[in-house]
Formats: sequence, structure tokens, C-alpha cells
Amino acid sequence: MVANRPGHGKPVSEINVTPLVDVMLVLLIIFMVSAPMMKEGMKVDLPEAEARALQTQTQDLTITINQDRTLDINGSPIDLARLDVILEQIREQRGVESVYLQADKSIPYGYVVEVMSLIRSTGLTKIGLVTQPPTKK
Repeated sequence: MVANRPGHGKPVSEINVTPLVDVMLVLLIIFMVSAPMMKEGMKVDLPEAEARALQTQTQDLTITINQDRTLDINGSPIDLARLDVILEQIREQRGVESVYLQADKSIPYGYVVEVMSLIRSTGLTKIGLVTQPPTKK
């Protein structure tokens, strides 16, 4: 008689999927929120300058100094200590002769010069500084 009562007898072998669904929904929301950030990257506030636009080549190499002093090469994060090694590899593989350097305007001039010095030490002597046109007042 004890076996016929509810809650006794055979063990229930069903999997509770509610926690699994909760975790999957949270992951979905996280990926949906972070996906646009991965495409855009970090915003760099460029200084303003008046200059004519340069003719660009198909294999441009752009080094970005972000506001927190981190470096990117064409959008890929790179450590300052490895910058010279990676630039030498890129120069040998692609035959790149020039580099475009864009830095946030809040970055101290000395840090920009330090990065430019590292770039020059790899044999890349043509360095273009990226700016934005001045806003009309």
C-alpha cells in the first residue's frame, strides 16, 4: 500500500529545464547587448586639424592609441611591448611602407611620440597622423 501513495515508489527521472532556460536567456541577452560593441570597437576622440585628404592605398595600416593608452592595429588589440616585433612582421609580410597613427586627443604628447619612435625603429618612416576636420562654429 505504501507504493501506491503519491511521492513514494519509483524515482522521478525528469530533468528540470527551467534553470537551463534561464541561463540560456541571460546568455542570449548578453550576446545581443555586446554584439554591437564588438563591431564598433572603442571610440577615439580625434583632434581637429585642417588638411587635405590623403590618397589611401588598399593595404592601410592604422595604429590607434585609445583613451586608456591601449593600442590597436587595424582594430586588433596589441601590447606596447610587442608593437615593434609585430610591425616588423607586418612590414616584411605585406610590404607596408607607411602607417597611419590615430590617437585620442586626451593622450599626452609624450606618449604619442614614444609610440611614433617605436614605429620608426621598425623601418616604417612614413607616419601619417589621423585627425578630424574642425567643426564649424
